[in-house]
Amino acid sequence: MDYFLQQFSLVMFLMDILVIADYFFLIFHTLLILFNLFAWLWKPLQRWHFIVISLTFASWFILGIWYGWGYCPITDWHWDVLREKGVQDLPNSYITYLIQRYFGADLSPDLVEYATVGFAFIALVASIKVNFFSKKKA
Repeated sequence: MDYFLQQFSLVMFLMDILVIADYFFLIFHTLLILFNLFAWLWKPLQRWHFIVISLTFASWFILGIWYGWGYCPITDWHWDVLREKGVQDLPNSYITYLIQRYFGADLSPDLVEYATVGFAFIALVASIKVNFFSKKKA
């Protein structure tokens, strides 16, 4: 009986860890996405924004050569956690997943993908502008 209780306790502990990991990735990844979209607006974060959004595009297009276009390691790790929790039929896009999870909406994956790339590209261009082409005030 003690062996069964130990095994049960271990399983429950691992399930708790998966729930914590799920919420960690959900919060961290959402904040990272918001940072990528808007941090170029605040002067103290502009340099960091350029670095982070450049790494995001590098992941999508350079790592994407080997792992598939739009690859994000954070999404990959979160998907691993969700699969361990028994979640199935995860979408290809993390943004699609967020829209489904936060709002229960089922939007066209193509629409979400184009919007994601479009808004990220706008944020990248804005970051380049504020970091390299803004006039310095005397």
